[in-house]
Amino acid sequence: MTSGSATLSASTRRSVLLLSFATFASMAAQRLCDAMLPELAREFSVGLAQAAQVISVFAVVYGLCQLVYGPLGDRLGKFRIVVWATLGCSVGSVLAIFATSLDWLVLARMLVALGAAAIIPLSLAWIGDAVAYELRQETLARVGLGTTLGITGGQLIGGLFTDTLGWRWAFAFMTVLFGLVGLLLWRDGRRQRAEQALAPSPAQTGESGARSPYGRQALQILTGRWSRIVLIVALIEGASGFGVLAIWASHLHHELGLSLSAAGAVVALFGLGGMAYMAVARWLIPRLGEHGLARTGVTLLGLSSLVIAFTPVWWPSLPASLLAGFGFFMFHNTMQTNATQMAPAARGTAVSLFASFLFMGQSIGVLLAAALVAVLGSTAVIALGSAVLVAVGLYFSLALRRRHELTRPD
Repeated sequence: MTSGSATLSASTRRSVLLLSFATFASMAAQRLCDAMLPELAREFSVGLAQAAQVISVFAVVYGLCQLVYGPLGDRLGKFRIVVWATLGCSVGSVLAIFATSLDWLVLARMLVALGAAAIIPLSLAWIGDAVAYELRQETLARVGLGTTLGITGGQLIGGLFTDTLGWRWAFAFMTVLFGLVGLLLWRDGRRQRAEQALAPSPAQTGESGARSPYGRQALQILTGRWSRIVLIVALIEGASGFGVLAIWASHLHHELGLSLSAAGAVVALFGLGGMAYMAVARWLIPRLGEHGLARTGVTLLGLSSLVIAFTPVWWPSLPASLLAGFGFFMFHNTMQTNATQMAPAARGTAVSLFASFLFMGQSIGVLLAAALVAVLGSTAVIALGSAVLVAVGLYFSLALRRRHELTRPD
C-alpha cells in the first residue's frame, strides 16, 4: 500500500475519534491535580511534596500496570480492554469525591490509575494494528489531539473547580466524563465485533498469529538496541517533561501571584500548543522528517521553559506555554510513532512498555521536582528540567538521523 492510496475507512475514523475522547479523559485525570496541589496541601494540612503524592503515586501505578495491560491487550483485544478500563475510571473518580483524608484521595487516585493505564498505550497500539505505517504518525497525531486536550482540560478543570465550587467537583465531572465515554466505546466495540463477524480482519484486531510468552516478548524488546534507546529516552522524557510540568502551575501561583485557576489556564496553553501542532502535523511531518521534528521540538520547548522559569511578570508565560506545548508534542509524537514499531508482532506489549517507562519517569520527575523545589526553588527546577529534555531530545534526533541513513536503500 502506498502513501498515495492508503486511506482510513469510515469505521476506523469513527473508532479513532472515540479513542481520542478516551485519551482526553485519561490525560485529564492525570493532570487534574496539578493546580490543586496548594489547596490540597492546605485542606489536609500537609506539605506540597506530600500533597504531590496524588500525582506521583498515580504515575507509579500507571507505569507498573503496563506490565499487565500490554500482554492482555495482545491476547484479549486492545479495544475491549480500553472500554472496560474507561468505565472503571468512573468508579475510582466517585471514590475521590468523598475523600476525607489525603490517604483516601491517594487510594482513589490509584484506582483511577489502574484503569487509565490501559487507555492511551492500548489506543496507540490498536492504531498501530489498524493503520498503515505511512498514515500512522498522522493518525497518532489525531488521537493525540485528545491527549493534548486532556492536558489542557485537566489543568483548567482542576484549577477552575478548586477556585469556585471546590476540588471535589472536579472529580464529579470526571466521573460523568469517564462513564459517558466508556458507554460510547462499548457501543462501538459491539459494532466492530459485528463487522468482524461478517468480514474478519486480523489487521484490525491485532490478535492473529501465535503469541510468544510475555517474558520472551519483553526481553526481546528490552534487549533490542533501538528499542532500548526509545525506552530510555521515554524515561527521561517523562521525568524532565511531564514530571516538571506538574509544578508549573504552583510556580506561577507562588512566584507571580496568579490565582490557581489563572495559573491552571496558563499551563493549559501548553495543551493548546499541542493542538496547534496536531493541526499542522500533516504538513510538518513530511517536510521536517522524524529527526527534524525531534530537534526543532525540544529546542522550542527548552527556550519557552526558560521564559516560564525566569519571567518576572505573568504575561510572557502565555506565549511561552503555548510554544512549549507545540515543541513538546513535535517531539512526543515522534517518540510515539517509533514506539509502535519497536515490535510489530507484539505491539501491545511494546507500546505498554514504552508507556511504563514514560510514566515511571513522570513519577520520578514529580518526586524529584517537589523535593528540589524546597531546596533550589521552582525557577531552578524548571530550568534544569528543560535543559535535560533538550539534551536527550537532541541525542534522539541524531540517533534517528543515523538510523535512517543506515536503512536508506542504495
